[in-house]
Amino acid sequence: METQSLTLKIDDASHVGTARRAVVGLAARLGATEVESGKVALVATELATNLVRHAGGGEMLARPLARKGEAGVEVVTVDQGPGIAQIDHALRDGFSTAGTNGAGLGAVSRLATRCDIYSMPGTGTAVVARMQFAGPPNAGRAVVAGVSVAKPGETACGDAWDWAADGERWTIFVADGLGHGTDASIAAAEAIRVYREQDGAPVKDVIGLAHGALRHTRGAAIAMAEVRPGRQELTFAGVGNIGATILSGGATRSLVSMPGIVGHECRKIQEFSYPWTRQAILVLFSDGLQSRWTLDRYPALTSRDPALLAALLYRDFTRGRDDVTVVAGREDSPA
Repeated sequence: METQSLTLKIDDASHVGTARRAVVGLAARLGATEVESGKVALVATELATNLVRHAGGGEMLARPLARKGEAGVEVVTVDQGPGIAQIDHALRDGFSTAGTNGAGLGAVSRLATRCDIYSMPGTGTAVVARMQFAGPPNAGRAVVAGVSVAKPGETACGDAWDWAADGERWTIFVADGLGHGTDASIAAAEAIRVYREQDGAPVKDVIGLAHGALRHTRGAAIAMAEVRPGRQELTFAGVGNIGATILSGGATRSLVSMPGIVGHECRKIQEFSYPWTRQAILVLFSDGLQSRWTLDRYPALTSRDPALLAALLYRDFTRGRDDVTVVAGREDSPA
């Protein structure tokens, strides 16, 4: 499964059609039918149009949903516009602040399998629309989403990530290939291959196997987290500079990684255990994100779809000189 996010700057009306065609193309590669592609086209068009009309521009991020038995597209938009004062009103058909028919967000909410919006007046808006063509709407006991964007000027992202869930646990895996560009992406992809082939294996063992598999590559920083809700426990192991944080009850806890490069210099792989609660959210990020990010400007964001948290951290804390990946996950809410 491709993990790199399709990123589209949308600053004027001419970009709306470009965004629609790019997202529909992604859906087609994932096997979308004509009807499904039509829905994707409408969602992409409405979200892109909103960026131009209401926010003065912004960015669209699209990624494939292609886990086991699942196919679909996730589209996220972020902007730094005036924000939405009353989201419930904005979701009503006919509501508009720009002299239009106001069908945008209402249509998006109806067409998407899952839709969420976060906005604060004066700080902009983030919207996620997840459209699934196959697989259950909530494939597991967790909701995990992320952003993975190549260094400016590069076409291949040297970061990669994935996640998996079964009846008793869910896991997140992030790899950051050394450097950037094609060679870094090859290292990250090899790490993802090992993770997928070792589904169900202990965290420490997966990283150990990746260490052997990455010897022919330039190597990578790797981190893996396993959450077992029934035990209220999170197990984490990392080698290199993948950051990891648990957010819970207003408190922030950073997780411990060991120094080294998986595939080359990996003297010690150590697991650490941390308490986990149903209200907690886990964030993993590569060093393309500033390490001292904060959610102080985003009240109640941790209770929303993790895609919104990942996208806002990307928007506001990207260093801008490296590949960047941000992944967030939490327990799913009852339907």
